[in-house]
Amino acid sequence: MEAGKRIYIAGAGGMLGDAFHRVFGGSQDLKCTDIDVNAPWLSCLDFRDFDAYRADVLEFRPDYLFHLGAHTSLEYCEENPDDAYATNTLSVEHAAHLANELDIPLLYISTAGIFDGAQETYDDWDQPNPLGHYARSKYMGERFVAENVRRHLVCRAGWMMGGGPAKDKKFVQKLMKQLKDGARELFVVNDKLGTPTYTMDFARNVELLLGTGFWGIYNIVCPGVTSRLEVARFLVQSLRLKDEVTVTPVSSDHFSEEYYAPRPPSERLITRKLDLRGLNNMRDWRQCLDEYLAEAYGGYLDDTHAADPF
Repeated sequence: MEAGKRIYIAGAGGMLGDAFHRVFGGSQDLKCTDIDVNAPWLSCLDFRDFDAYRADVLEFRPDYLFHLGAHTSLEYCEENPDDAYATNTLSVEHAAHLANELDIPLLYISTAGIFDGAQETYDDWDQPNPLGHYARSKYMGERFVAENVRRHLVCRAGWMMGGGPAKDKKFVQKLMKQLKDGARELFVVNDKLGTPTYTMDFARNVELLLGTGFWGIYNIVCPGVTSRLEVARFLVQSLRLKDEVTVTPVSSDHFSEEYYAPRPPSERLITRKLDLRGLNNMRDWRQCLDEYLAEAYGGYLDDTHAADPF
């Protein structure tokens, strides 16, 4: 991608926005917005408000529009479906209208969760079948972009990891928080399959794609299809805690009260399209998790043992 482009990034306050700011910020002119202004490089914008979204984008006059933000809690979306669709679907339609008005490319982030898990793996051309309001709201956003914006990238991510303790609200941080609190046994589901996605690799691969002009829908995940259980075991091993921490497999029923929204048994994405085009720069998830833990969690567990009653 050529340097010096103007990029408007909406919904940039989360773990993926952090990675995009790091990857694109050195060579491009960015305006990053979010309803949660949690970094000095962010300004406030609620993209559910079309008039405010349009005014801010038109004032910046970007060469590209990136729409990243979404409600990602499946339970929240089940309990608040109207807000889920306003945030995850209608706001994406807002972005599509703005991209068309300015005749600029639009990047939209979709999810492996749009599939029902009936297959073990899914490539870029398999037919989605969302199970709950979160997945359905994301898939409807994906469809609107693909059907209405000529120059679009719809990039489907898997199990996200990135952003560190402050911004990671996903599986890795949940495990790290338990370890930080002194847990010596981690209960991890053994019936959920997927593909981890390191936010930094994801952002770099998007940058590569944008430079090619090969628009369309892409699965972008780390290679090495895996499970929640295997990720947890690797994390404990990577932290050199294998002799101190036990990873105990349980079924999803173990967490049914806390995580009651429907989840597919398999969210394993295959990057067939990237591979066929020779544009896949994603590294194995184990290498990425090692790097992520070293960069974002150095010293995070240093005081854990002092609080450990054992």
